[in-house]
Amino acid sequence: MLVRILLTSSVLITGALALSQVQMPGSQSEPQEVKPVAPVAQVSIKDATPQQLEDHGDLLKEQKNYLDAIDYYEAALKKQHDSAVIQNKIGMVYLMMSNMKQAEKVLKKAIKADKKYPEAYNNLGVAYYSLKKYRLAEKNYKKAIELRDSASFHSNLGTAYMDQKKYQEGMAEYEKAYQLDPTVFERTSRNGISARMGSPEDRARYFYVMAKLFAANGDLDRSLEYLKKSLEDGYPDIDKVYKDAEFATLRKDQRFTELMAQRPASIPQ
Repeated sequence: MLVRILLTSSVLITGALALSQVQMPGSQSEPQEVKPVAPVAQVSIKDATPQQLEDHGDLLKEQKNYLDAIDYYEAALKKQHDSAVIQNKIGMVYLMMSNMKQAEKVLKKAIKADKKYPEAYNNLGVAYYSLKKYRLAEKNYKKAIELRDSASFHSNLGTAYMDQKKYQEGMAEYEKAYQLDPTVFERTSRNGISARMGSPEDRARYFYVMAKLFAANGDLDRSLEYLKKSLEDGYPDIDKVYKDAEFATLRKDQRFTELMAQRPASIPQ
């Protein structure tokens, strides 16, 4: 068993996870009551069926007992060879542990077992993105989209484009994601992982792009929310808000006038 690698990057597991749960870039989670987690009853690896072992691995993963979850998934694999679903789940656990190299290795096995499994391609894209192998990330996200048109997949591809400063391409993918699921940027996802911009300038631009996207789709409340974030992070081209056509309706909103008049001071980084 490989030693767990500590989280070292700003990557957020997004996309979806019966699979694990993490947050989309820029999303805001509502405070939630923390409830005690019931202990997981032991399951005999020797006597259990592959499905029982897989289900037990799922429970352990939900409780963040990642290494134990992998043990049960691998035991299920020994009784049920070449299961793309189980390989994908193991890969996702490694992603959650930020062990991207091992995740890459396992997810390739998942794809080998089922070359038409979109989640495996998406999650392999996440691993490559985290390793800053952006072209390979793009390739796998696009393959996932080819197999299934998913809002999460488009969002992940958009983030990969944005991080490479391909802003127009990124905006186009975010628009596709929004059209498929208007809540994709605000909810916990279950199909993969995505990343948040690292530098303050990139993050400010991301917020501005999101503000533009929401404004173009008539969601003025969220547009204002993201525009404020962009201002707070010191987006240098903020005055484009007075020219970009997407903000035409928002510019008529008194809240927009008040926000721009205040010009919130940039938050120290």
